[in-house]
Amino acid sequence: MKNEQGMLLETPHIPVLLDEVLESFTTVGEGYFVDCTLGYAGHSYEILKRYAQLKHIGIDRDNEALVFSKERLKPFTERSTLYKGTFATVLPTLKEAPITALLADFGVSSLQLDKKERGFSFTSDTLDMRMDATAALSAYEVVNTYSKEKLEYIFDSYGEIRSYRKLAGAVVEARAKKDIESAKELSEIAKQVIPPGGKIHSATLMFQAIRIEVNNELGEIEGLLDAIEAKHYKGEVVSLITFHSLEDRLVKKRFKKWSTACICDPQAMRCTCGKNHDIGKALSRKPVIAGKEELKTNPRSRSAKLRSFKFKRSSGTD
Repeated sequence: MKNEQGMLLETPHIPVLLDEVLESFTTVGEGYFVDCTLGYAGHSYEILKRYAQLKHIGIDRDNEALVFSKERLKPFTERSTLYKGTFATVLPTLKEAPITALLADFGVSSLQLDKKERGFSFTSDTLDMRMDATAALSAYEVVNTYSKEKLEYIFDSYGEIRSYRKLAGAVVEARAKKDIESAKELSEIAKQVIPPGGKIHSATLMFQAIRIEVNNELGEIEGLLDAIEAKHYKGEVVSLITFHSLEDRLVKKRFKKWSTACICDPQAMRCTCGKNHDIGKALSRKPVIAGKEELKTNPRSRSAKLRSFKFKRSSGTD
């Protein structure tokens, strides 16, 4: 499908767990659906098409994604509003209410990965990895200016790389000779330290760690969860898609907090808190993962996990 100017409007990003996401919102009533990670509007388009009672808010920090999605969502112009920024900063400022459905897909979009000039790919000639191309910090600065100790922390904490010290040392040694200017060069350094294993590229965890640092990804997720906790609406369904254990751990921990009725000390002889502190419940005990058919057509869905939560009472002003 193309618009009048010939712009291709079919989303270049295959939305993961689409059927499962759509199913998670079957109980929501009239109000606003917030897509915190709009991307190329793959999820948003289908949700707007299925749920006519919902108005739409799309948030993204990537200008290219916003321009594309504005065109993509033209059939729903009267129901859709887009905002530029990170979801952790934009969500608390929204005046639209009530929010009855909220989605965040924390994965890097296929287009960002595939566009070599964005510097996310192992074969990129640049070293960037910024989701917002106007942001100050890029992978180039992280790789070429961070101390060995700081690189060790990033590789250990954000990549959970066993040989994080050796990898940080290899990066520092390489950049002492000349700046590391491309993702391709960085990928080669990883290969020298981390032996390839199965389908996973040697540089996968290193790139993940640097990308998290560049985009403050874990801080953004914590900020989003804080914003949801501070202001949510009765009956609101929150569906969050994670792609690695660090993200999933944050979501799982927060959902557990929200669904915990008793907050007494575990050592207490009996409950004295009233056992009424839960504000909702998770819609499934385990995360939802991609089925065999989706894994065949979209290999990038293999690490995706969907967790959904429904609030039973409001913390906002309905």
